[in-house]
Amino acid sequence: MTRQGALTIQTNRTILVDTHHEAFEEVQKHLFTFAELTKTLEHVHFYRITPISLWNAAANGIPFEHIVEILEKFSRYPVPKPVLDFIDEHYHRYGQVIFYNQNGNLSIVIQDETLRQNIGTYLKSFELQPTENGYLTSMDNRGSIKATLIKHLIPVKDLAGYEKGEKLRFSLRKTTLSGTEFSLRFYQAEAAYLFSQWKEGSGVIVLPCGAGKTIVGIAIMNDIQENTLIIATNLEALHQWKRELLDKTTLSEDQIGEYTSQEKSIRPVTLTTYPMLVHRKSSSEERHLNILTQHQWGLIIYDEVHILPAPIFRMTTAIQSKRRLGLTATLVREDNQEGEVFSLIGPKIYEHGWKSLEQQGWIATARCYEIRVPLSGEDFDTYLRASQRQRFRIASENINKLLVVEYLLDRFRDQNILIIGHFLEQLEEISRAFGIPLVTGQTPTEEREKLYDAFRKKEITTLIVSRVGNFSIDLPGANVAIQVSGIFGSRQEEAQRLGRILRPQAQDAHFFTIVSQNTIEEEFAKRRQMFLIEKGYTYEVLYFTPKSRTMVQEVNVP
Repeated sequence: MTRQGALTIQTNRTILVDTHHEAFEEVQKHLFTFAELTKTLEHVHFYRITPISLWNAAANGIPFEHIVEILEKFSRYPVPKPVLDFIDEHYHRYGQVIFYNQNGNLSIVIQDETLRQNIGTYLKSFELQPTENGYLTSMDNRGSIKATLIKHLIPVKDLAGYEKGEKLRFSLRKTTLSGTEFSLRFYQAEAAYLFSQWKEGSGVIVLPCGAGKTIVGIAIMNDIQENTLIIATNLEALHQWKRELLDKTTLSEDQIGEYTSQEKSIRPVTLTTYPMLVHRKSSSEERHLNILTQHQWGLIIYDEVHILPAPIFRMTTAIQSKRRLGLTATLVREDNQEGEVFSLIGPKIYEHGWKSLEQQGWIATARCYEIRVPLSGEDFDTYLRASQRQRFRIASENINKLLVVEYLLDRFRDQNILIIGHFLEQLEEISRAFGIPLVTGQTPTEEREKLYDAFRKKEITTLIVSRVGNFSIDLPGANVAIQVSGIFGSRQEEAQRLGRILRPQAQDAHFFTIVSQNTIEEEFAKRRQMFLIEKGYTYEVLYFTPKSRTMVQEVNVP
């Protein structure tokens, strides 16, 4: 039977949504709660139903019957039975395994006898004591068991509770220290409210760069009013958190401590970094992570939580007894380990779409371009003889990219420009050629802060940043980004770099990726762009001719 529905549902659980259908807006709101948006084209949007999307739906109380009803109501054809079976299986897996606190021990309650036997096999490396309806084990195993079970597509509903932290009294300012009125945006308030009402105590909030994830974290701290540990990616991000806390709350300097290599001060609100937590000078030295677990934190905030599954950072999951908040712009990972964030931090509690916030004026309108430029004849001959890895390096460091940079610097000379890249020699060459300051991982912290501050004050209008610019640097005036090289096909990096220019401002943001034409870099560029295409952005492809130093298609600058 054929109907004029908005959806076409395929047996591989991909859902095609007709963007011109009268029910498009309504059906999209429903799909967002139990499926993942994977691609947005002009006439059709693509969603995919995954185990994680169904677990998130179950965790957030979306009824199973509602999911089936929406698919059947809006589908153009009968919903394929394999899709319904998949939804039934994975939706109902959430809640089959529940953690409770039983007199200080971890009680694992399992609803199904067959599943109970399987889990006993999966967890045979742990010391488990069989019970009538599951197992009993040490609370220390809480995080490790969740991470193990998620590999077998078994989510855990964690009701084992969390420790209360020491009380911390403060409030949000109505007027910031810098003299501007301050209040939460509607989506920031929604995210904070949903987290404070979350019965499991921990979870993830997903918002685009520039949408104010730090403010959401501060609002949640205000709701909980307990001592808080904030883990950032680097010192710049740490200092950004501190500036925002002092500017927008009544917390004082002596209530905020920094636990870094330079200063080890533990206060009611303590800021540290992921590298610091796992650092030790020798094999016999206690990791700093162990020191921090001894304090009564009421909340732990994981900034840029999508990096957490990396093996070195997974150690932070030892703090399972604390209430945990993950903040990120994207849960996309190239190693497909997004499920570990679900198990180690918690379900996705809140997400707001990039394009929706752009349309509402909360983040900048961004225009994305890929500029293709050929290698020189000599370099192309070298490229053809090189190995696959060498080819990527040769294409990335194409000397003709400097001509494109020169062209863009001239076209956008009145704008605030970030030049971003991966290879230090390439960035140093650009810095020398155009006299532009460069920030790398080797740049001393004090010098970095001076350069960032000068850029914020528009004392300098162009800055080059290496991979240190991928995460959590606060440069709100930047509205043009020129990407000269990156990490192979990293969608995560693409999202983070675009995020550097998404703060709302008077003019549109422009994001340029310079790619070597007819090389492997074109293929990696397509993969990198996929995340932004999924979020509703489109890329315009331009061609640059080195000999005449012209672009085939001019960029219309407002």
